[in-house]
Amino acid sequence: MPLHKYPPKIWDALKLKQGIYARLPKHYLKSLEHKEPTPVHWKPLGVQYRANPITGRKERVQDVPIPITYPPQSQDGLWGGEGWISGFRYAKNDKLSTRLKKTWKPQVFKRELYSEILDHKFTIPVTPRTLDLIDAVYGFDFYILKTPKEDLNSKLGMDLKRAMLLRLARKSTELYPNDPVKREKVYNKYKQFEIPEEEAEWVGLNLEEAVEKQRQLEHKEPEPLFKVCVDKLVEELRVQKLSEPVLIEKK
Repeated sequence: MPLHKYPPKIWDALKLKQGIYARLPKHYLKSLEHKEPTPVHWKPLGVQYRANPITGRKERVQDVPIPITYPPQSQDGLWGGEGWISGFRYAKNDKLSTRLKKTWKPQVFKRELYSEILDHKFTIPVTPRTLDLIDAVYGFDFYILKTPKEDLNSKLGMDLKRAMLLRLARKSTELYPNDPVKREKVYNKYKQFEIPEEEAEWVGLNLEEAVEKQRQLEHKEPEPLFKVCVDKLVEELRVQKLSEPVLIEKK
């Protein structure tokens, strides 16, 4: 007999279907759907069968991803999808020697990156792959806006994306206040990424932040009791006044 009515693996999915979780915006709930990130440390074969190079016979093959660990510090930078890989190495580079545990870590260094939309310079821990990706899309803003959540894999990156989308949605005049021509040029440059402000406010929020935001939206200040009693008394007097007979004088 099972210990639980539902298996623990689907608890998170069931939680989103009841209570305040079910009242979260649909576009936010859709963003919580799990999507596989683009492979970084391994290359998928992309086929189910291939010919054996020796025998020439058709053999079945599988794409087995390498387990990757993303430490907490990866959320405070832009690692370009890279993480830690745990494995073993030979003590003397000899297969007959003792195997020792080893963790391969990406090279991380700080670089100053400029955002046109936010008109601000950020000092962010990045990897060489991140800089290559930024160059590939011709700019820091394009990298943040174009990269999906699962590939960005960074709380800092999603917070930057939310700030950029909010500024694009609001058309804020705080951007280059003394140069409206340059401001309009920047907004037109990134116009393809514009979304409604109501959606941009939820981009990049984790589940705890989204629930707290929904709770604040639904929160109503308690009405004082004396005000309730006064309104009730006024309504009773109004009804009593209407129920009293009225004398009409004939002319």
